[in-house]
Amino acid sequence: MRILHTMLRVGNLDKSIVFYTQVLGMRLLRQKEYPQGRFTNAFLGYGPETKESALELTYNWGKNDYEIGTGFGHIAINVKDVYQATAAAKAMGVKITREAGPMNAGDTIVAFLKDPDGYEIELLSK
Repeated sequence: MRILHTMLRVGNLDKSIVFYTQVLGMRLLRQKEYPQGRFTNAFLGYGPETKESALELTYNWGKNDYEIGTGFGHIAINVKDVYQATAAAKAMGVKITREAGPMNAGDTIVAFLKDPDGYEIELLSK
């Protein structure tokens, strides 16, 4: 067994695809419109879905924003250099909610940023 994908509802699919591909280095794996259901799905990831988990972005046509809720925590992304990845994201105008540095209960280097819909993304070093 393995996790296939995690789904997030987004208010602007194009803006979200740019964020996940250009800021976090994912690839757009596939995208499909469902006119009868009035939504579009886009699957992004770091490798083929046959081997890697994916992120499913769902855009419900005409719905431009969502409340994140109190149950959602964050998506964790493993990066080579948290300091460099945070600086690159900041240079692209991404909102950084916690600058890169050691976590408060250990020495793992972490940073947090927000995607265009306000979802928290944690960057961790390998």
